[in-house]
Amino acid sequence: MMSVPLASFAAHPEESRGRLYPEPESAARTVFQRDRDRIIHSTAFRRLQYKTQVFVYHEGDHYRTRLTHSLEVAQIARSISRALALNEDLAEALALAHDLGHTPFGHAGEAALGQAMERFGGFGHNHQTLRILTRLERRYAGFDGLNLTWETLEGTVKHNGPLAAPSGSIAEYAARHDLELATWPGAEAQVAAIADDIAYNNHDLDDGLRAGLFALKDLAEVPLIGPVLREVGRLYPAIDEPRLIHESIRRVVDRMVTDITGESRRRLAAARIKTAAEIRALGAPVIAFTDALTAEAAGLRTFLFERMYRHYRVNRMASKARRVVQELFQLLLAEPQCLPTEWRLLVAGEGTPETARVVADYIAGMTDRYALDEHRRLYDRYAPA
Repeated sequence: MMSVPLASFAAHPEESRGRLYPEPESAARTVFQRDRDRIIHSTAFRRLQYKTQVFVYHEGDHYRTRLTHSLEVAQIARSISRALALNEDLAEALALAHDLGHTPFGHAGEAALGQAMERFGGFGHNHQTLRILTRLERRYAGFDGLNLTWETLEGTVKHNGPLAAPSGSIAEYAARHDLELATWPGAEAQVAAIADDIAYNNHDLDDGLRAGLFALKDLAEVPLIGPVLREVGRLYPAIDEPRLIHESIRRVVDRMVTDITGESRRRLAAARIKTAAEIRALGAPVIAFTDALTAEAAGLRTFLFERMYRHYRVNRMASKARRVVQELFQLLLAEPQCLPTEWRLLVAGEGTPETARVVADYIAGMTDRYALDEHRRLYDRYAPA
């Protein structure tokens, strides 16, 4: 397909607000293409391969990880952006970066680290993503972080909407590099956020079926997926179950994307949007589902919460994950001399807020398997140090 000219309200690379540290630009790539490439080549991005989405990595080879989830989000974000004549490269960069700050073991690991860090300024994966992008990636000679454009950092921090009362790392960074946190982000960031919703709703259905947490018959009355299963069954009465699942889920994804593009075009036209600045000043999102599909998606999400996220097998994995993270944090905070050398050089005494943040950065960057190995090394007297 030939490239489509960007809409007037898209993020135009030649109009970027630039980087915190000025750099010569590339003759071959736009600023947003360079941002995307820096994210892909980052250490934090590679680690997503072994970070939990729902199932810990050793549960099976075919379940989604944070990496495969991020790739699926990026594909959906590009499709929506192309349909709306938005900047695909920026949307892709935002989709690939949005989960970089996640801990090992998914939301269970984040909750455990958040609880451990309560008295030291807290922890959240969105804050951690910004720390990675602006500080913790140490690869370039002239600066810490990846020195991404204003638009990529703004969209990463605000992809779920304005931040009326920023705190922690986000507030600290914004004091140096104003990301206009009180406004909605550009359309590409809104696309990345809604692509995230589409991806996890649908691939969690697939993974839940694969894991046997529920069966196809349980989905018959579930919004979105139930009607599509019946439709595919009528069209292909002899279809085998794996094909039925894949065909149905891909049709649900297509329906959601089609709904978004239609509703977003309606909102953009109704607000008479001409520029990206007008999108940020609007006070409401322009990229959205219709009310009808929003309600259906909520029904699907309710089913997943009841039958998947609260399933005893998932609860057991989450319980173990919380204990591993909590115990690692407690030990390393009390005995920072057990940290690897490059991390130990950053600490400032036992039990201090500065040391707690270093320990949190160290643990948050771990993959599932490294966290389990590190826990075994530190707590099992028979394991090699």
